[in-house]
Amino acid sequence: MGLSETPGKLVHTALIPIRWGDMDAYFHVNNTIYFRYMEQARVEYLERLGYTIGPTGSTPVIVNCSCTFLIPFSYPGIVEVKVFLGTPGRSSIPSSYELRLHGDDALYATGEAKIVWVDVASGKSVAIPDDLRAQLAATGR
Repeated sequence: MGLSETPGKLVHTALIPIRWGDMDAYFHVNNTIYFRYMEQARVEYLERLGYTIGPTGSTPVIVNCSCTFLIPFSYPGIVEVKVFLGTPGRSSIPSSYELRLHGDDALYATGEAKIVWVDVASGKSVAIPDDLRAQLAATGR
């Protein structure tokens, strides 16, 4: 997602405290933790809709993800993660993320992840559940 592109429909905002242990030797949040922040926001959204990741049935998985680091986060603080969803396909939904320091309008990072619904037993993609598709349509996606 380029900074000038429309990220999709805003569906969730998460507030996540920065932990002391999130920082690296340079005293800023380690790059791997940004993916955890995006993951936590995505999981909160899906759980709010009644979806959980489990060992059976069908479940959402991430098939690719990226992050662009713009300004480093440091402890202490609270990361505000906005989750946006694009137009769903048969089995996948593009998602994008904006990460800011809560209370600061500056954009600290952006990210993207492709969410794919899979059958746990076969490992193959399956259609997005009808009720989720209806929920996405109701929110304009």
